[in-house]
Amino acid sequence: MSAPLKSIEGSSDIAAALGEIGRRARAAARALALAPADQKNRALGAMAAAVRAQTSHILAANAEDVAEARAAGVTGAFLDRLALDPARVEAIAAGIDAVRGLKDPIGTVMESWSRPNGMRIERVRVPLGVIGIIYESRPNVTADAGVLCLKSGNAAILRGGSDSMRSSRAILTALTEGLRAANLPEAAIQLVPTRDRAAVGLMLSGLDGNIDVIVPRGGKSLVARVQAEARVPVFAHLEG
Repeated sequence: MSAPLKSIEGSSDIAAALGEIGRRARAAARALALAPADQKNRALGAMAAAVRAQTSHILAANAEDVAEARAAGVTGAFLDRLALDPARVEAIAAGIDAVRGLKDPIGTVMESWSRPNGMRIERVRVPLGVIGIIYESRPNVTADAGVLCLKSGNAAILRGGSDSMRSSRAILTALTEGLRAANLPEAAIQLVPTRDRAAVGLMLSGLDGNIDVIVPRGGKSLVARVQAEARVPVFAHLEG
């Protein structure tokens, strides 16, 4: 199991910490763009195995998140979205297996045509680079987002909900183990290690050009903020 993710809670220099995360993600994205499908699939297989092997660790971390949320007065559907149990952890692992089974999109020819002079032109799928994903309370999104980015050859910077940080850290430990097993850079999937909302603003600024696109996953207020403040392209949706 990897070392615990270092927190920058209370740091007076969150900008410097996020800048380093962005630089590491950019370097990882260059490696991922050249990684063959077999290598990415080996990482995904090892990730699913690590999630299953570390179920008790993930559940213990989630229990702390749930206890804190309850103490803060959280109830109902929000608490249900946050909570994990053995079946939900297995669903996370099964989701990774499902992504592993998908056809690798990189190099797929989307369209081709010939010019009058005989030149053949093709539109081919390539990675975007570094994807920043901002989401709310569901800890399973940490795995979903991370592995989808990996499969498509992109590095991911994940900023999950503050109420699920322990759970997300535990899940990231398993994902990192999978990256290491396949000799891929651990910085290919990174979690922003602070609850400070200033981190969101820094991501929306693009981290000195190191984030290529932002994906918000959450309610209307989150999507609206991202659309209003982002200085990089955004894949947005109405809500949900």
